[in-house]
Amino acid sequence: MNNKNTIEKVLDIWHEHFKDEDTHYSEFESSDIEYFAGCMLYNHFAFSKALENLKTMDLSYDFLSSCGNEYDEIKALIQSMEFDDELQKLEFLQNYISQAKSKYTKNELYLLERLQYHVNAMAVRYENNVEVEHIDFENPLLKK
Repeated sequence: MNNKNTIEKVLDIWHEHFKDEDTHYSEFESSDIEYFAGCMLYNHFAFSKALENLKTMDLSYDFLSSCGNEYDEIKALIQSMEFDDELQKLEFLQNYISQAKSKYTKNELYLLERLQYHVNAMAVRYENNVEVEHIDFENPLLKK
């Protein structure tokens, strides 16, 4: 199975699972499926130019607790995806996000746009051959 067919199968499995409203969690959006599949791709690809604080994207507990037994199958499908190099992985993920966004309205795109922002920022580091910079996030309330 090629990579495009693999990710389509992942999406089909989860969209079928989440058709049943009993599987929804509070604030569930159909676009969450594409977002979390994108996060799993991002984590699987383990980009070397990802910021230290963004080496992985967390999957929400709500989603994981609602996605059922299909999670193991989906994880195996995503882990089966192979690419020759990181640039191919990056291009695949960028195309995946663009296609996923085209399925939804602006109001449904918050999570996908957040993922796209991080992936596109990383793409600039690849394009410019810039090494990763570590970012320390500080709580402004602790600075007082």
